[in-house]
Amino acid sequence: QLEDPSSVEPPSHLQYISSIPPLAMWCVSFFILLGNFVGCHAFSSHNAALIASRVERVLAVKAESGLTYDELASKLGVANAYCAQLFLGQAKLTPGTAEKLKQVLPALEESDVQSMQECFPMRSFDDKILKEPNVYRTYEAITHYGEAIKALINEQCGDGIMSAIDFYLDVGTTTGKAGENRVVITFNGNSNKC
Repeated sequence: QLEDPSSVEPPSHLQYISSIPPLAMWCVSFFILLGNFVGCHAFSSHNAALIASRVERVLAVKAESGLTYDELASKLGVANAYCAQLFLGQAKLTPGTAEKLKQVLPALEESDVQSMQECFPMRSFDDKILKEPNVYRTYEAITHYGEAIKALINEQCGDGIMSAIDFYLDVGTTTGKAGENRVVITFNGNSNKC
């Protein structure tokens, strides 16, 4: 005798999927399809491997050129941090900057320059990077001064936040009173009202 289908408990993975709101499922499906459509395979390890491979090739061309990020940024007309992000796969290359980049580094493969323009970067990081001393100390400075930074932004700009989208970052150096080399990091973000 066959069991009544309505009395059979569905597998756990189906229960989980059926508990996801339809709009959320639609959004996930949309972004997966969109990633496949543009050829960047959003959120897949395949995409990460392709980008890592491209980053390796682009950094090799940079190393061969002997140009620093500051020198490249000057030639491209962008901030040095944005330039580094482009090479590390953390920012999208604009068509105007792409033309300059091809002139500055003619050894770059056309497919890599095209990929840098077409693939939207996953702006994320591996948690292990916070163990890297340089990154950790910067993170520590932000968290240590975080409340004071917030108070000053609110006092000077009103109730709001500093945008990290309409945002520029520059890293430089200066000489201290005792002649020591000091790091200067400039955050320049639009003030968004809450």
